[in-house]
Amino acid sequence: MNVLNEILAHNKQFVENKGYESFQSDKFPQKKMVIISCMDTRLVELLPKAMNFGNGDVKIIKTAGAVVSHPFGSVMRSIMIAIYSLGAEEVYVVGHHDCGMAAVSVDDVVEAMKKRDVSPDTMTILENAGIDLNVWLRGFKDVSESVENSVNVIRNHPLIPADVKIHGLVIHPTTGKLDVVVDGNA
Repeated sequence: MNVLNEILAHNKQFVENKGYESFQSDKFPQKKMVIISCMDTRLVELLPKAMNFGNGDVKIIKTAGAVVSHPFGSVMRSIMIAIYSLGAEEVYVVGHHDCGMAAVSVDDVVEAMKKRDVSPDTMTILENAGIDLNVWLRGFKDVSESVENSVNVIRNHPLIPADVKIHGLVIHPTTGKLDVVVDGNA
């Protein structure tokens, strides 16, 4: 059985057994928070437990490295919707130690693309469209600095209300220990 069929078989039982009932909530974050977190698999359950939130408490946006790289990209759009439409009052950027984005090599990623049959013509089209893969795919050297940069992109955005607190944290992916990089209350 392939993975999709396994998921669908499980889902059928989940729905029939009303497994969803323990997750029922509304769309508004009860703790009025939006969290930008890394997509790292180690954080899926650890982050909510370490920060004391459960289903329905917060809005979570996952990106590679918890990076907010473009002031008018989809991450910022999601933050805006969380604030203006869903009542979020605080934003937390939560990076983590031992992040894969700290070790990402743009050259290696581009080489992997080529091995997966992304054509040289496609690369040329991207370059001609002004997309610099060296900028778009780059990682970071220091997670705290990266978190601070993302906090600054959010904090300095012209559409972010002054009363919204923007915090930056770094979590340890094994212990869940949180370190404050930027205290939005200060």
